[in-house]
Amino acid sequence: MPSKAEILEWISDNPTLTAKRDIAKAFGIKGAARIDLKRLLKELEDEGHLEKRKKTYRDPDRLPPVSVLQINALTPDGELLAKPLEWQGEGVEPVVLLIPRASDPALGEGDRILARLQEVKAEAHHYEARLIRRIGANPRKVLGVFRKSEEGGRIVPIDKGDGKEWQVPRDATGGAQDGELVEAEQAGPKTRLGLPRARVLERLGDPSAPKAVSLIAIHQHGIPDEFPDDVIAEADAMKPAGLKGRDHLRDMPLITIDPSDARDHDDAVWAHADDDPKNEGGHVIWVAIADVAHYVRPGSALDAEARKRGNSSYFPDRVVPMLPDRLSGDLCSLHEGVPRACLAVRMQIDAHGEKVGHRFVRGLMRSAASLSYQQIQAAMDGAPDDKCGPLMDEVIRPLYAAHDALRKARHKRQPLDLDLPERKVVLSDEGKVLSVNFADRLDAHKLIEECMVLANVAAAETLVGRKSPLLFRVHEEPSPEKLDSLREVAEAAGLVLAKGQVLRTAHLNALLHAAQDTDHSEVINMSTLRAMTQAYYAPQNFGHFGLALQSYAHFTSPIRRYADLIVHRALITAHGWGKDGLSPAEIEQLENTAQHISETERRSMMAERDTNDRYLAAFLSERLGEEFSGRISGVAKFGVFVRLDETGADGLIPVRSLGREFFHFDREAGTLMGSDTGLTIGLGQRVTVRLAEALPVSGGIALDLVSIEGEQMPKGGRGSGRGKSPRRKHAAAKHKAAKAKRKVARKRG
Repeated sequence: MPSKAEILEWISDNPTLTAKRDIAKAFGIKGAARIDLKRLLKELEDEGHLEKRKKTYRDPDRLPPVSVLQINALTPDGELLAKPLEWQGEGVEPVVLLIPRASDPALGEGDRILARLQEVKAEAHHYEARLIRRIGANPRKVLGVFRKSEEGGRIVPIDKGDGKEWQVPRDATGGAQDGELVEAEQAGPKTRLGLPRARVLERLGDPSAPKAVSLIAIHQHGIPDEFPDDVIAEADAMKPAGLKGRDHLRDMPLITIDPSDARDHDDAVWAHADDDPKNEGGHVIWVAIADVAHYVRPGSALDAEARKRGNSSYFPDRVVPMLPDRLSGDLCSLHEGVPRACLAVRMQIDAHGEKVGHRFVRGLMRSAASLSYQQIQAAMDGAPDDKCGPLMDEVIRPLYAAHDALRKARHKRQPLDLDLPERKVVLSDEGKVLSVNFADRLDAHKLIEECMVLANVAAAETLVGRKSPLLFRVHEEPSPEKLDSLREVAEAAGLVLAKGQVLRTAHLNALLHAAQDTDHSEVINMSTLRAMTQAYYAPQNFGHFGLALQSYAHFTSPIRRYADLIVHRALITAHGWGKDGLSPAEIEQLENTAQHISETERRSMMAERDTNDRYLAAFLSERLGEEFSGRISGVAKFGVFVRLDETGADGLIPVRSLGREFFHFDREAGTLMGSDTGLTIGLGQRVTVRLAEALPVSGGIALDLVSIEGEQMPKGGRGSGRGKSPRRKHAAAKHKAAKAKRKVARKRG
């Protein structure tokens, strides 16, 4: 016989199966035991947990102790409100506040959960809930092109990995026109037969319009791109911070150095020779960061929305910011000549670039100049413009002198030194792709990067030293399996990755250096990148493998990363600078916050990558049939990926187009081998390909293989009268590989 709690849980989970016979069937209750079930149901009715209506048991005007809820909204205090899905009462639907535990998974709007409830007498809510388990989420969303029909229509998904169409009934089209881009959600349960059904939620216009490209990615990945009214109202009501409680830094010649098209300026730098006689040849570096925490307070609508977004998302034609423009583009942007609130760190480095001391201040600064990377690099190369000229002796040359010292420390530390050029898509005002270039990597970029790394280390060390909770930026070392794969790629290229010792970034750098200026450089760099783990945020310190640092936190970009805002608040609390520091509620939720913002970061990365893929496909769609040179960047059972030299675009050669023979996929070696010709296709090989297809809507690029390593593609023999030869050769190859594995295993044993 089930317990009362189990019966209530069943009724909560199955609000349409609440007749006594349904409950009996669910728990396997038969015969005389039904009398005991009837007694239990009567007791639950008398206790007020159930109400009998005809032959079923339903909730009365109060919720049962266990119920199904849907996460509905986030309060200004950052708390989760939930809606009871089986409310049957006659009065106002009760509001439920979820009380999370540290071990609970991160929950978001639309998640369905099973929870234990307790009735409370509070002003804003009627019940408090504790999570039992998550039981579902929002209905599945789909983004696609609507195709009208007499029955209503169909949706062809834009996701290149989703080939299944969706059927839209006539009354669920939302007025969509044929060929329009729409967002829809699943309507009704999944069925084995026929197309899944959907209803149109939003019409997004012409999918081929150039500026629809990033919009597709934003909707496809669920990135919030509109601020709620209360968030905008909070931002608009903000006033610039004054000098009270701050250090006066306005006379300091701090400058911002950003891309020429930067939309915000959240960091400023200055350096000078250290006048401390104990630090001969040393430097002092100042890094000042916008004081976002002054404006975005814990528990505010601004804070809830910033946490929800996790970070800003950057696309070639737009930015989806973490904060409204009143903050990101104004009050928290370190504009030239304007007083701005900041958190600043003064760092002393010795002549060898090692940090020998630092201290943080909360100040008010005024940027002496807003410069671009190209401007400051040109100035150091001997061509300063009118803006840089007056700053050369006091600001620009001392910054480069400090950077020269930092480079010595970097060389000694040996962070991972990958050489992966960054692609830059250049658009016209109408959103059409004009060109795809590889961004220049200037010394000015490296200067700012090293200053920011040093400031991030200082923030982490300060908070660790003061035993303050914070979010670390964690990058764990590669797994043994991924290292074995990298080692195989290196051996195939005639290179060596050391084995049998504790892996350090210096070992990987030695491999990268050995591959430099060879035909294998790109594939070794890509393979090394693939061997790395994904960086993430955590309240525990597991170190940063890629940067070869023991303690690392993000401090330098609070306008665009929520993690940095957490670190700013932690510094404010640790130094006693005000009441806008890290709250006890935030500290309790650090684990959930870390998980959530790690996920939003990955979401943005995927959306940005998909957008670039679509722009590249649009750029190449006018060049069908042309031949391109490239290098094999990936091998899978279904085909070969090629990275094109000219644009860096990745295209797929389907295995079916490689020839008429059977191709055997060797997962460990990462190769495809022709069963008749013996042709082996592997990572890093130079190829010439012909562009067969480029689909801007999905970002898919299909290629035909013309030649490999300068040799024309041989014609396979499948279907040429050899009968089952390919199958026999395939089996022989598998037998040979298995035999080799057994031999290796015996040797290791």
